[in-house]
Amino acid sequence: MNRLSLLVPAVASLAVFAQSPTPTGPLAKDQGETRASGRIEVKSPAMKAGAEIPSKYSAYADDVSPPLQWSRVADAKSYALIVEDPDARSTRPFVHWSAWNIPAATAGLPEGVKEAPYGARQGKNGQGASGYFGPRPPAGDPDHHYHFQVFALDTTLDVPADADRDQLVEAMKGHVLAKGELVALYKPPKG
Repeated sequence: MNRLSLLVPAVASLAVFAQSPTPTGPLAKDQGETRASGRIEVKSPAMKAGAEIPSKYSAYADDVSPPLQWSRVADAKSYALIVEDPDARSTRPFVHWSAWNIPAATAGLPEGVKEAPYGARQGKNGQGASGYFGPRPPAGDPDHHYHFQVFALDTTLDVPADADRDQLVEAMKGHVLAKGELVALYKPPKG
């Protein structure tokens, strides 16, 4: 047996290992910068917690953002939203949407947000574009979990539009009054 015949199976097994969907980074809600004592209830009229995200909200279909609702927090000056998929094949959760400086009087977002609503700002998603990018896990993957995380802040943030998730999380440090999430699933198409 020559060296090449020994090397080929090893390389093939590494390729399979590299493609396995393992979460490797903390969600925004689990980072020290977003520590908070208060809780927010997050829900959607389009999907229940733990249930499947309707196809129209996926990048396989209409790719429109789902409607979201949350409980208001006394003393909040603004809200921030980060939607992440920790089951993605990336080094940290894949960012599907981020928005901040959502006014304190707002208790949700409508379906199909394109432009930043109510004077809020939207950041870069995992595709490098601004705004919502719906679920699109690779065919054959197990179900992916999508965390719609809402943060009540004691200020508005001086973060430029198109900032990335890390810039947003860093700016929230010391300003999070309360947080909550809605977790829903998306089933990828079969192989």
